[in-house]
Amino acid sequence: MLLFLESLPYIVIFIFGIAIGSFLNVCIYRMPLHKSIVTAPSHCMTCGSRLHWYDMVPVFSWLILGGKCRSCKAKISAQYPIIEALNGALYVLVCVVNGMNLSSGVMCLMTSALIVLSVIDWRTYEIPVAINIFLGILGVASVILELDAVLAHLMGAVCVSGILLVIYLLSGGRAIGGGDIKLMAACGLILGWQLIILAFFLGCIIGSVIHLIRIRVSGAGHMLAMGPYLSAGIFIAALWGNSWIHWYMGMLGI
Repeated sequence: MLLFLESLPYIVIFIFGIAIGSFLNVCIYRMPLHKSIVTAPSHCMTCGSRLHWYDMVPVFSWLILGGKCRSCKAKISAQYPIIEALNGALYVLVCVVNGMNLSSGVMCLMTSALIVLSVIDWRTYEIPVAINIFLGILGVASVILELDAVLAHLMGAVCVSGILLVIYLLSGGRAIGGGDIKLMAACGLILGWQLIILAFFLGCIIGSVIHLIRIRVSGAGHMLAMGPYLSAGIFIAALWGNSWIHWYMGMLGI
């Protein structure tokens, strides 16, 4: 009984996370098509039949329906429950590592935005401006929550994105995308300069390793979407970056 009571907050967070994850799927599908993510009702992509509330219970409806539309029996992509479950699981992870506080709330929303932009960028090589604007708003919220570290947050907004902007201008946009620059500016405002530098290096390392494997295994081209890799670096740095930096500084005796 005690274990259940201790786990209850995380169960609630997971349920909330998968509910938000359902909305993330709407964003992933509609944003690249420039469709409304608010007003248009949810419907089957194959037959167009409107979905009822019991067809949209995150994760469970997909499992109960066997991954098929109730009306036309067309297959529904496994992306839907995967995104929902992933968002819920990452919400729980954020709260376990960072605690249950307002800062974790910002991190959770940031995580959701990173999931959406990662999938869209992977498919289209574009990061929606609206996602970066949302991340920028979260950056402002982070500054408000940490008024004693305003300078660190402001430096975070420019230290990586500024360098990327120079590379963008010198290469004529061939070396880096404008969306990646805005992403690092917005998330730099959220994390501060130390963590966003770490996030950038982590993203580059993860991207290099995974893309080299993809080139060898699947014959992928040399062009890659950096959004997913930068997002992974940002998420890792947000949760464990401070501990790693303190450990490294301790190793150096600083």
